[in-house]
Amino acid sequence: MNQPQPAVPVNRIAARFAALKQAGKKAFIPYLCAGDPNLAATENLVVALAEAGADVIELGVPYSDPMADGPAIQVACDRALKAGTTLPKVLESVRRIRTRSQVPLLAFTYLAPVLAYGIDRFAADAVAAGVDGVLLLDLPPDEDPGLIARLRSAGLATVCLAAPTTPAGRKRMLAAESRGFLYYVCRLGVTGERAELPADLAEQVALLRSAGDAPVAIGFGISTPEQAAAAARAGDGVVVGSHLVRLIEKHGSDPDLVAIVARRAGELAAAVHAV
Repeated sequence: MNQPQPAVPVNRIAARFAALKQAGKKAFIPYLCAGDPNLAATENLVVALAEAGADVIELGVPYSDPMADGPAIQVACDRALKAGTTLPKVLESVRRIRTRSQVPLLAFTYLAPVLAYGIDRFAADAVAAGVDGVLLLDLPPDEDPGLIARLRSAGLATVCLAAPTTPAGRKRMLAAESRGFLYYVCRLGVTGERAELPADLAEQVALLRSAGDAPVAIGFGISTPEQAAAAARAGDGVVVGSHLVRLIEKHGSDPDLVAIVARRAGELAAAVHAV
């Protein structure tokens, strides 16, 4: 007689995108650098941003050479590292967050900290702590499919990056390899606030959406509710990072830090959800 198999937990990121699609809504995805200005503040910010309307939160693991990031996130990483933030401490922080919130969490990291921690150990500990997915910024999925498979087998959604210069065939591969969503880097260069969105944004995102079934979230350069709404009309989700990180830099020692950042995140979330 066959024994019943244990149910496979539904990944929070995939579940949130599925629920939003059913409701005809788009996802608001803020980025925070863990440990900036300290981990206690990060935990309070995650909870407050979830309450303000964040659908998924990217939790950056501070790294000494964040080559894909612009000045705002580079200095945030430096502040977090100087505050003593490490990958093990970030995972401990996630455990504490999970006692307060079930918001989907995506670890936004470079490969080196994960390799230093150990791939399988990281995957197991991240899932146990409550991390739902991972975006390895400097590891294209075809460079080490075995590593990506190990992360997935542990239960982590693996988010891939596509850019305006990505060829059509590669778009299909990245869409197929993405779990949770496909992150569209809507401009060349590094992260950072911009005055305008690219003129061909809708066209580029349409090509990505036609390349596979993965929802497409748009990031790099979005900083205002108007830009967030425009991006939401083109894709399935909107990522805002540097803009919020600059607010944290400006108000890091303010006792009202969490309220200030949550208020702005709420404005951005409302713009995305209104589309």
